[in-house]
Amino acid sequence: MLVRNNLSSIFVLDQDEALTFYVDLLGLEVSADVDFGPMRWLTVRVPGDRKEILLERPGPPAHDEATAERVRDLVTKGAGGGWLAFATDDVDGTFDRLVAAGVDVTQEPMDQPYGRDFGIRDPFGNHLRIGNVRS
Repeated sequence: MLVRNNLSSIFVLDQDEALTFYVDLLGLEVSADVDFGPMRWLTVRVPGDRKEILLERPGPPAHDEATAERVRDLVTKGAGGGWLAFATDDVDGTFDRLVAAGVDVTQEPMDQPYGRDFGIRDPFGNHLRIGNVRS
C-alpha cells in the first residue's frame, strides 16, 4: 500500500536559475544538491515538508540528446514540464510580492470552489498554482 508521495519532478533548463527562482524568490529550501555523475541531483522542498521536488535538467541518464532537445522545446512552450501547486496562508500578499519581483502571472487571485488561488509560470514555462484550499 502506498503511504505518501515522496518525490515529484519538473524539468528546468538551468538548475542555477531554478535555484534562484524556487529558493530565493518562492522561499523553498534545498534538500539535496549532489553531483550524481551524469546528472546533478537537485531537490527543493517547502521548509518543514518532507516531500521533495527534483529540478531535473533534460538529458542523460533519462534522455538521449535528441529526446532532451525535444523535452527542452516542450518545456519552453509550457507543455512539457508539468505543474506544481503550493499552499500559502496569504494568497493576496504572496501574489503582490511575486508580482513586484516580476514573475510571469497566468491568472490573478480569484475565488475558486475549493478556495482562493492564482497562477504563475517559472522561468522555464512550468505552471504553478499558489493558494489556500478550504478544508
